[in-house]
Amino acid sequence: MPFRTALTELFSLRHPIALAPMGGVAGGALAAAVSNAGGLGFLGAGGGDREWLTPQLSILSATARAPWGVGFLSWAVELETVEWVLDRYRPSAILLSFGDPSPFVEAVRTAGATLMVQVTDLEEARRAVDVGAEVIVAQGGEAGGHGGGGRSTMTMVPAVADLAPTTPVLAAGGIADGRGLAAAITLGAAGALIGTRFQATHEALVAPEEAKAIVAASGDDTTRNRVYDIARHSPWPARYTARMLRNSFFDRWHDREDDLRADTAAQQRFMAEVEHGDPAALPVWAGEGVDFITTIDNAADLVTRIIAEADSALARASLQRHIEG
Repeated sequence: MPFRTALTELFSLRHPIALAPMGGVAGGALAAAVSNAGGLGFLGAGGGDREWLTPQLSILSATARAPWGVGFLSWAVELETVEWVLDRYRPSAILLSFGDPSPFVEAVRTAGATLMVQVTDLEEARRAVDVGAEVIVAQGGEAGGHGGGGRSTMTMVPAVADLAPTTPVLAAGGIADGRGLAAAITLGAAGALIGTRFQATHEALVAPEEAKAIVAASGDDTTRNRVYDIARHSPWPARYTARMLRNSFFDRWHDREDDLRADTAAQQRFMAEVEHGDPAALPVWAGEGVDFITTIDNAADLVTRIIAEADSALARASLQRHIEG
């Protein structure tokens, strides 16, 4: 049965699923596949590298037959780049994450795009309400890649939904199948923003080894840390740590971040190992929902399956309530 939520009504979607704008992973082909399958695809624009963005946006704008959006890192992107994307490619939505969204609000509104803001705590949620976010993404600490690392999705989503009762809220973090989507809806969300599960798709811009590692991993293999930001001299704000799969490089420097920061030789070795594709050094960003990822799929098939699973999960819950009643 079709799900009708505030998200599907806002964008005329068939399904309350949005693709997380994973930087360097959610390219034009993946975003278009999710949108064409009835969800809301997002291109992961990160800090706005135009050399990378131009071909990916060209693919997306040429192949998407339904609404799509672009996700930016608020702390890293320049207003000029956001305006360039809005003016040239006319996305349906802009999703701003990790930082102050206010410098970009006027540009998004002027372009007629939907303003979406991802938050990792209630302070950020209040700011999103204050700037007039039309959709708020509540990200729990289970999420892969960078995030706040605090509240769990289970408690974060209803707290944000209560804080912003008239604003559609999407759940993010640890959702990798239809059961997670069903749970998000029962928590008061209008849908789910899903990331790691879409990394294990044929359209994702990841190496085959990364996708296979995600399929083989469990949630216990993930950890949240700053080791890789230090090793690669990444300017990510310290409050946003990253969840990834453990490997030997992480194990070597876990709880020794200050030592790594001072060891320039170790940092240089790391960069050389990454350049040569050493699996012992390569970071694989992944959330705790990897337990539920057992195959590498086409993105469109995945959207269809998640919806069918969510429908079955809600039907089972309704039947159980009927039996117990």
